[in-house]
Amino acid sequence: MNQIVHNAVGWRMRKIKGVYVAESAVVVGDVTIGEDTNLWPFMCARGDVAPIRVGKGCSVQDHVMLHCKHNVQLDIGDHVLIGHHACVHCKSVGDWTLIGIGAKVLDDAVIGKECIVAAGAVVLPGTVVPDRKLVAGVPAKVIRDVSDRDMAYIRDVVTRYVDLAQAHIDGKFPTVF
Repeated sequence: MNQIVHNAVGWRMRKIKGVYVAESAVVVGDVTIGEDTNLWPFMCARGDVAPIRVGKGCSVQDHVMLHCKHNVQLDIGDHVLIGHHACVHCKSVGDWTLIGIGAKVLDDAVIGKECIVAAGAVVLPGTVVPDRKLVAGVPAKVIRDVSDRDMAYIRDVVTRYVDLAQAHIDGKFPTVF
């Protein structure tokens, strides 16, 4: 059963089997979404040319595009944060990875576990980013290792987005300053 609630800014949220989906989000084709994942306004997951799999506890934020090359499945791991206006059009993104605001991850790229793709970065087709690396720039290049402090931040944000999605469903609408 779907539960629909209106929140403070007028978005309608849907809760479907533990997944929180903004009404304006578009999910089409062969798309599987894990428990406690939240899909925010105007994001789009197009599984029309190949399957898309999004793990559990992910946050796919406003205006994100998830798509893939014809017959190449897109696999997004667990607890992945995908920032506003990012385009994820690659093979895979590992667990506990952050894709920054406006980043582009292109065909056949593979992003490892516990990585950070900086805001605005462009990961070129076929690029392989090893686990626990931060990449930035156009084209994206490895800048440094991801620190324990970076990972603590990612874990905190994942938890806050799961809680925020639940608050929208519950009608709590927390004030954020």
